[in-house]
Amino acid sequence: MHFAPTTLKGSYIISPAVFADDRGWFARTFCKNEFAEIGHNKEWVQLNHSFSRNEGTIRGMHFQFPPFTEIKMVRCIAGKIFDVIVDLRSGSSTFMKWFGAELSADNKAMMYIPEGFAHGFQTLAPNSELIYHHTSFYTPNAEGGIRYNDVRIGIEWPLPVKEISDRDKNHPLISNQFSGIKL
Repeated sequence: MHFAPTTLKGSYIISPAVFADDRGWFARTFCKNEFAEIGHNKEWVQLNHSFSRNEGTIRGMHFQFPPFTEIKMVRCIAGKIFDVIVDLRSGSSTFMKWFGAELSADNKAMMYIPEGFAHGFQTLAPNSELIYHHTSFYTPNAEGGIRYNDVRIGIEWPLPVKEISDRDKNHPLISNQFSGIKL
């Protein structure tokens, strides 16, 4: 696997080595030893699978508060998405900055998202599916979110928003008093 650092410290785009022949292809999506090289030593405790029917759908921007912060790894297994992360870590040199990348079934790339980040995505193709790995269990009382169109973040979504849940549409805007997530 190749781990390419993004512009936000501690996050990576991971490209698996693909071995193809007449039968099809094979790729490893996790190796404890290779992930240890980037400092990952936590166990994946929960795997989730999402399906979004329509192009232009937004899901996010979600995170969990301490002590339930989590590392996520996201992979698109059908369709195509624009995957977005926002650094919410208090004291980080990239605090309140965002990064986005295209993940697709074709490119097989994955996004590695550190603790203290918000995560969301927009579908770029119909019938898009994602697999999420998490290092913490989903804890409803620790759930947080920021609005997908908060001007203080300025995410540039590639498509007009066609679908978004009421919950995601109504996440709070970030106030001037927000000092970040203390890890």
